Amino acid sequence: MKCLLIASESAQVLFYWADQDFEARLRQQFEDLPEQYRETHVPAFEDSINTLFAPLLISCITLNEKISDTYTSFISENNYLFTVHQFGECTYIAVNGDGSENEDDLRRKIFVLKKIIDLRFGLVTLDAGILKKTLRPQDTEKRCKVWKMLQGLLLTYSHLREEDQSFLVEAVERLIHPQLCQQCIEFLDRYVVQQINGSLERANEEVVHTFILVHTKLLSFLSSRNASSLRPSDLLSLILIAQDMYPSDDNQEALTDKDLEKSLETGEFNTPKLSAAAQEEGSSLGYNLHQVTQPAIQFAEDTVQSLESCPARDTVPLRVFLDASVKDNYCPMMPHNMYCMSLWPGISLVLLTKVPNSQVAVSLYHLLDAFTVIEARLSEGQELGHSSHTHPNMSDLKQKMDKFIKAIGVQKQQLQSAWVDFKSKAFSKVNAGNPPDLLQACRNVKSRLCLVYQHYFLLKPAGHSQHLTIDLQTKTQKNVQEKLMDWKDFLLVKSKRNTTMISYLQDFPGLIHFIYVDRTVGHMIAPSLSTSKKSTELGKGPLAVFIKNKVWSLVGMGQRYLQKGYTTLTFRDGDYYCCYFLWFENEVGYKLPAIELPVLSDDSAPIGMLTGDYYRKLLRYYGKNHSLEMIKCFELFTIHFGVIPADFIIQQCCDLARRLWEPSRIPLF
Repeated sequence: MKCLLIASESAQVLFYWADQDFEARLRQQFEDLPEQYRETHVPAFEDSINTLFAPLLISCITLNEKISDTYTSFISENNYLFTVHQFGECTYIAVNGDGSENEDDLRRKIFVLKKIIDLRFGLVTLDAGILKKTLRPQDTEKRCKVWKMLQGLLLTYSHLREEDQSFLVEAVERLIHPQLCQQCIEFLDRYVVQQINGSLERANEEVVHTFILVHTKLLSFLSSRNASSLRPSDLLSLILIAQDMYPSDDNQEALTDKDLEKSLETGEFNTPKLSAAAQEEGSSLGYNLHQVTQPAIQFAEDTVQSLESCPARDTVPLRVFLDASVKDNYCPMMPHNMYCMSLWPGISLVLLTKVPNSQVAVSLYHLLDAFTVIEARLSEGQELGHSSHTHPNMSDLKQKMDKFIKAIGVQKQQLQSAWVDFKSKAFSKVNAGNPPDLLQACRNVKSRLCLVYQHYFLLKPAGHSQHLTIDLQTKTQKNVQEKLMDWKDFLLVKSKRNTTMISYLQDFPGLIHFIYVDRTVGHMIAPSLSTSKKSTELGKGPLAVFIKNKVWSLVGMGQRYLQKGYTTLTFRDGDYYCCYFLWFENEVGYKLPAIELPVLSDDSAPIGMLTGDYYRKLLRYYGKNHSLEMIKCFELFTIHFGVIPADFIIQQCCDLARRLWEPSRIPLF
């Protein structure tokens, strides 16, 4: 019984998603009408959604108009939980009617949807009018396509949030195999980045980032020499998109259960032997053959056949907008093309390319940023300052706008007209005393700039513009498949048991589970937590599910207390003892003194990377008093047996953090 929708200030539904139970319940309400009214009064489902939420939306709009405030959450008479949040002129409403989600979960889902929209539509989200038309195109076919894309990503996120630890704590989990990781980086550089960027078939695109995923785990990541860094929050978002495009196949995962059970008996993984072709190459990837001392994992014949077949690949790239810089010029929504290639079921190669006209996006961002500041200042009744010390500098802005209008090739006349109108009001003493007209002129220029951005990077989707040729994509895919052919079976099993508790039990008796997160780079380490009935370290049956629920509950509680300003949490939960710690260190690992963290309001962005990048802001906040050194932030969640003395558990947590510190220093990128 779940639903999520976006509505405009006129109570028009711009987007909705509802699960089957919610849809069935809503349809039933209208089918219960008297028989003589059914044929003429039973509306289409989209109209039903509008009818159902219209009173609530009108109430929210009225409250905003009267007191500049609205609901944050409430429970209806039939025990449905509603969470409401306002982003500009758009109202987001999340609903749960089965008790499976709390207010924090619904608010998180709202902010993740906002992140997805920013990622897929870029700077056009700064203009409410254009955003409405983008989310709800007049053409029914286009609208269904947009809604299906957003609904698919929401469903994938919800599934990963419930099943995957990396999406639970919102951090990237690497596949821990340093030797193979380094070898992959070498061939990604040689056979992917260099080969594509040196090809005449790349259509002026340039590969800036490439990485290999095994399910949701990162095997290797490489950036080109001139690329700006990729934020961990953007990387996690791209992993979400890749999982939505090529979701993990339950049937295929079941094929690895026998191999997992074998590894459970020994506590070790078998390293695959090289094929004859790879040995003839002289170990081009640098394999140390003397280290291969165990027999290779043998898969059943039908398993191998299933792994050989890849899902059908869409050769048209996705347009995504990421945080990046071009020649020291920053842009939070730089257009990129994303190519996602399935190497085998569960293993994917992702390419991110810089598109032509990237510099236009940088110029547009800086101009839009300036006009957004001016709009906010005028909305608050402030005067438009012309001093050289004010931001933006109006004289400098005038020169940049004139130069930009001369250079662009689309929407030139309309932007020129809006800019001339703004200049006549902003730089004229006659019209200086009419702020409403100036505010409207400012908004017109801002809207025209967003339209230019839309024409350059959205109206002509990646598929309708030049991009890497199909031959070049296929060649790249085959090159990577050849290099990983001997490892694919091993990787699929390794992804299920990336880190095991067995290796920690001797040194940390009583420890059941832990999650260690380096928030500086957005990287996590945690023992694999499988609830499979056939293979799990925690045994078979309900025990694995019970421990999993404890872990999810601990993370949720830790985040709620962090939102209130607490960095340490310890409590006894029945037969278990749970701990949560957040602390800061300098670059050499020296623990820095704790500070009083800001307390966030209940309706603020939830803790995480996909919901506002809380930890990036936290590092900036702490770094105000440590400007001369690099600050690192860490988190540790642990669950112990309750019979272990509390003092011993705290000491174990300190020792565990020290042991995990070294692996976390291996660069993620």
